[in-house]
Amino acid sequence: MSARYEIFLARNTQYYFRLKAANSEVILQSEGYLSRQGAENGVRSVREHSPHDHYYSRLRSADQQHYFTLKAANNEVIGVGETYTTSSSRDDGIESVKRNGPTAPITYV
Repeated sequence: MSARYEIFLARNTQYYFRLKAANSEVILQSEGYLSRQGAENGVRSVREHSPHDHYYSRLRSADQQHYFTLKAANNEVIGVGETYTTSSSRDDGIESVKRNGPTAPITYV
């Protein structure tokens, strides 16, 4: 299966999107949106910003796991990557978002 965005309605009645790589691993996930249109707008923002390295922040969690955020031009976080045990794995995750983010289709689940 190819990379794709999945938009879904969670039990908390908010919409979320996640970007899955071709291997079905989640490589980026959103915060909650009040409407499906809001989640679709979030995907559009990821498509626009994901190819550009300067929109990524490379971070470490309190338990020393590596992760990243993708921010829009207004500095708002539009997606958070999974956690990784090494910085090189995190960087591979960023490269996957850069590769897949601009063109992956949206599916509704």
